[in-house]
Amino acid sequence: MTNSNEKLASALLAQMTLDEKLAQMASFWIYELQTNAAMDWGIAAQKLKDGIGQITRPAGASNRDPVNAAKVANKLQKHLLEETRLGIPAILHEECCSGALVLGGSIFPQMIGLASTFKPPLAERMAVEIRAQLMAIGARHGLAPVLDVACDPRWGRNEETFGEDPTLVSHFGTAYIKGLQSEDLKNGVMATGKHFIGHSLSKGGLNCAPVHIGQREIHEIYLAPFQAAIRDANISSIMNSYPELDGEVVAASQRYLTALLREELGFDGLLVSDYEAVIMLNNFHFIAQTPAKAAALALNAGIDVELPSAVCYGGPLKKALEEGYVDLEMIDRAVLRHLKKKFELGLFDQPYVDEGRVLEVFDTPDQRALAREIAAQSMVLLKNDELLPLPKTIGTLAVIGPNADSGRNLIGDYSYAAMSDLMEKQAPDGHLITDSIRQDMEQHQVKIISVLEGIQKVVSADTKILYAQGCDVRGRDTSGFDKAVALVEQADAVVLVLGDKSGLTPECTTGETRDSAELKLPGMQEVLAEAILATGKPVTLVLVNGRPYALGALAEECQAILEAWLPGEEGGAAIASILFGDVNPGGKLPVTFPRSAGQLPIKYNDKPAGKGSHWWGDYVDERVTPLFPFGHGLSYADFEYRDLVIQPQQATSGENVELSFKVKNVGEVTGDEIIQLYIHVKFASTPRPSKELKGYKRLTLEPNQECQVTFKLPVDQLAFYNTDLQLVLEPGEVEVMVGSSSQDIRLSGGFKINGEKRM
Repeated sequence: MTNSNEKLASALLAQMTLDEKLAQMASFWIYELQTNAAMDWGIAAQKLKDGIGQITRPAGASNRDPVNAAKVANKLQKHLLEETRLGIPAILHEECCSGALVLGGSIFPQMIGLASTFKPPLAERMAVEIRAQLMAIGARHGLAPVLDVACDPRWGRNEETFGEDPTLVSHFGTAYIKGLQSEDLKNGVMATGKHFIGHSLSKGGLNCAPVHIGQREIHEIYLAPFQAAIRDANISSIMNSYPELDGEVVAASQRYLTALLREELGFDGLLVSDYEAVIMLNNFHFIAQTPAKAAALALNAGIDVELPSAVCYGGPLKKALEEGYVDLEMIDRAVLRHLKKKFELGLFDQPYVDEGRVLEVFDTPDQRALAREIAAQSMVLLKNDELLPLPKTIGTLAVIGPNADSGRNLIGDYSYAAMSDLMEKQAPDGHLITDSIRQDMEQHQVKIISVLEGIQKVVSADTKILYAQGCDVRGRDTSGFDKAVALVEQADAVVLVLGDKSGLTPECTTGETRDSAELKLPGMQEVLAEAILATGKPVTLVLVNGRPYALGALAEECQAILEAWLPGEEGGAAIASILFGDVNPGGKLPVTFPRSAGQLPIKYNDKPAGKGSHWWGDYVDERVTPLFPFGHGLSYADFEYRDLVIQPQQATSGENVELSFKVKNVGEVTGDEIIQLYIHVKFASTPRPSKELKGYKRLTLEPNQECQVTFKLPVDQLAFYNTDLQLVLEPGEVEVMVGSSSQDIRLSGGFKINGEKRM
């Protein structure tokens, strides 16, 4: 933050009335300024008379194509600059988890797939394209990335995370933030780290349910990505989490939002509420009797801006001030933070966008190529009994399943298509999507390539493709089984495409609010799969899904399993490229696949005591080991590891330990291998995880090519929080494990940490 921005914001604050200050702490949904889905400038003039802090999703919550979204953005800013007393521009914000949530915006793979690449630079490149599209329509605040560490796959938002490892989440989160914000916010979009803190381990996997985790686990696991985002990426904005944490609602917690976030972690940016989190203190958590008291609790805790609309931070906050629940100083502090961001963004100097150049950054060939590159690198080959790759000259191929010919089901919950479903079902008056509007929207939708289309484009002209849906994603209807089985019986092989539909509406099976009690494939899909397998034909199972599933017998019976996650607009083409060998799969799992929901929570970095039941190990009715472990992923090539050298054998604080070894492609095709470095600190003062990921590297090796790999491990990276929540480095033994997954360890060794215990 420059002194000039600080001074400008302070000078502007000094001129403001109370109503103008309150307006800067609030937002309006774009549809609150509309009538019959069109801007109503009479309503806008009345609601914006004192200015406004933000406008909520002017493109993402409307039917506007990018050009019209840019025009509305310019008109809104012109009105605020010229028709309000102080002429303060608004920050327009949009969702951007896996792409700009805009009609016509690029749809990249959902975050869980992005993490499967183990290649953070791809996240930065993706965010650069998202930034270009958001800035083109005047949006300067993006509500991503999700920095929650995935802990429970029953939680529907598992798909939005970067997985279960705090180091991996930290790397991808900071890369995404840097791409979105750029080096100078005048040329960037504010990123929002969410959800601070603990959102991902809710009771029963239920969205917004209470969370029960201890302070040491919070510090060691859940804080790490936020700490990295603040320290290494200078994140501009953070959003609170919804739930109560050990009985304390985070949105009302000074302990978490001020003492921990601002004072301990050093965050000095804008803290925005998750949507409706402030009023939820009144109507969900029932700790505030009135909206005024809810506003006071949230503001005193540290929330600067209420999103998505001014429910509590308007009149109720004014009442809270009059009744002494808050001080004017607290209001001034929040307004000052918001104004400083507006100056940092350069909105006062350049509030408008070039309407004539908007489409230059939408759906470009380079963006589609990047979407395909990420999708292809995200694919994880879970199993392959010498079935894949399939020959392009195969005679007859049956392509079966509810996700085989659906582009819609290849995309994540915070995509425009998923949100337009929600708009149709829950839209307020004046925001309805009519048939004519829907037709206009379809003209601007990004083309999504289905799996069936992708396969049809790569097989030979002589190959016969037989397709049947078989069943819906979630329904109970089995009337399509007979057709599907009949087609399979005519085929030489089967590609069975099962999984989820992501979104926020009741028919969806993954995404926000779409939590699952059982980790089984939804609806009748497993029954369909068993009917297909009963034919005896070789089956490749392609999973298009947002969460890891306990696949049961399918994991044993299918000859090949490809995890595709929610691969985005080029997903069908990427899947086909893997199935037929144009691309060698190289992705690895960023989460653990359980055998049963009864194992939850299960993760690779459990403490040693959490690896089994004392003393027999396994459950009575199930093994305790995962179905597929963290870091797992096969290739059409094979890789050999050898010659681990660790130097020095003894080290102390401030020093590095160098770990070198060789990796060779001993297969017949070029392939990617993701080398993973794990450590285990033995005999510490508190139990340490049996494995912790401390490094990884994705290599591309040609047949017979060998590469020397060297990791430099800072000894200080092995510090941990003790029983007094002090970060300590203790002397002792450290085990080193290098492998192809958290369970497939190829090389091992160790070293010692010398010296006294250090804080």
